[in-house]
Amino acid sequence: MDFSSLHKTTSILILALISFLFLLFQASNASIHTYDNNPFRDVGNSALLPGGSEGFAASLDGARSFIRFENVTFWRTKAAADEHSEMEHSTGLVQVVIFEAADRNNIGGSAYGGQRSICCTPDLAKLEGCKQGEVIRMPSATDINWPIVLNVQFSGNYLSTKMDNVDVPITKTGMYNLFFIACDPKLKGLVMSGKTIWKNPNGYLPGRMAPLMNFYVYMSLAYVVLSVIWFIQYVRYWKDILQLQHCITAVITLGLFEMILWFSEYANFNNTGIRPVVITTWVVTVGAVRKSLTRLLILCVSMGYGVVRPTLGGLTSKVLLLGATYFLASELLDITEFVGTISDISGRARLFLVLPVAFLDAFLILWIFTSLSKTLEQLQAKRSSIKLDIYRKFSNALAVAVIASVIWIAYEVYFKATDPFNERWQSAWIITAFWDVLAFALLCVICYLWAPSQNSQRYAYSEEVGEEYDEETQSLTRGKPEGELSLVKQEKKEKDAGVTANISDEDDVEEDKRE
Repeated sequence: MDFSSLHKTTSILILALISFLFLLFQASNASIHTYDNNPFRDVGNSALLPGGSEGFAASLDGARSFIRFENVTFWRTKAAADEHSEMEHSTGLVQVVIFEAADRNNIGGSAYGGQRSICCTPDLAKLEGCKQGEVIRMPSATDINWPIVLNVQFSGNYLSTKMDNVDVPITKTGMYNLFFIACDPKLKGLVMSGKTIWKNPNGYLPGRMAPLMNFYVYMSLAYVVLSVIWFIQYVRYWKDILQLQHCITAVITLGLFEMILWFSEYANFNNTGIRPVVITTWVVTVGAVRKSLTRLLILCVSMGYGVVRPTLGGLTSKVLLLGATYFLASELLDITEFVGTISDISGRARLFLVLPVAFLDAFLILWIFTSLSKTLEQLQAKRSSIKLDIYRKFSNALAVAVIASVIWIAYEVYFKATDPFNERWQSAWIITAFWDVLAFALLCVICYLWAPSQNSQRYAYSEEVGEEYDEETQSLTRGKPEGELSLVKQEKKEKDAGVTANISDEDDVEEDKRE
């Protein structure tokens, strides 16, 4: 395999990660959306600034859902202000529009089947009865008071105007969007500052994130159970632990640590409404390390490390390079997706960052199954029936995981393609949760197949040192000395027929040459 391109890819990812982190640490976002002189952009016949998009649960008894506006101030250019005198009353209108995703077609309209406009034009004023120069609003079929439109007027020749601090209660469950819109072409160059606070009945977590907080509680408990079972065996057979089992221990520890950190991060976000950049960056970094080590662990197991071969030989540097590259790509994607933002990142940005991770995953899968095939061939040549049985079970589990991943990726693409406005936000958390569940299930399989036992060392390297052990008939996951005598005899006869220990060394050297 040619790894020369990975060096260039790694360097590019390092530079991109450093640059992106520098930009991120300038500010932090949360359900408390902060606007710092954000500019309006031209959309059709209007100037528009998106204020946020979140899923809301309906207000409950004693707990309200609301969007609160605090210190929201609009600034126009001096040229726009100088066109008016100090004594004029209304010299510019900015409208604040809040609507549920299901009512998106109630904002704007089109005349004679032409291009859709947000602001009312002379033709639309005749057809729709809207007021020229204002946002076109049609009442919702379920509540005539929605969508909500709040007016903010400039006075005289003042450069700024401040919106009243108000709360807009949310009484219906749905995905809600906030936009600041100016229909007056003289307000070109408008900017805004201030903040809005979005709160659900149970806290500040956006609706699509709230279920993940409970999910990480259950995942933490699952990792605790796995950790207890594994560490009991790990401590019990400490003297016979393999290097591979040390690696498994590290992955379990990181997984537990990551789940606890995700829960803590979401709990803090839910209680305070603030999502500090430093904390979230730390959490996604631990996650990126865990994902990278998990993939390297599966690759090393597929190569027979710690069971068939004591070292990776000349492949060590290539494996580490691939792991480092995957970490950087995964770190950059996760930081962009989770740190300092609530709304979904744009499709183009996500596609650009997903591609390196997808390419590396495909490369890893190819390498894993290639190595696994060679390991199975070696075990068949050595007539190591028990090891062969373990690796066949591992191969089956890995194949099921890959097939499940492909199916889920297809479903994820379908889910997002058919829900461009996030109307199925209440079930969107399952997309993220699936990958954590799949990784945990695969880790459980590895722990079961390569659990510590009193014969781990002798079982793993019995053929490499050319010795015959009756324990060859035992599974690596069992500590009992019993075995079938017929199988022992069969093993001895096959070894007497010419299967010697130097086969392992020759195969390893030949594999390194081929790589």
